[in-house]
Amino acid sequence: MLKNNIEKDIKKLLIEKDMTQSQLGTAAGTSGQYVNRLLKKNAPVNETYIKMCEELGYDVEINYVPRENEI
Repeated sequence: MLKNNIEKDIKKLLIEKDMTQSQLGTAAGTSGQYVNRLLKKNAPVNETYIKMCEELGYDVEINYVPRENEI
């Protein structure tokens, strides 16, 4: 089982960065509509990978760590 709600996680991060899904899509080289579609399905995480982990007796939890600024 994926423990995170990726849609809520990303929306929270977008608010913190004062950014829209459209801006995120553009920065990632895609569209805001595609970002929205991925988030609605929790698609950034491969479903097969989740199933394999479940079969091995594990849940998956994503931890977000901010990058340090590069000098």
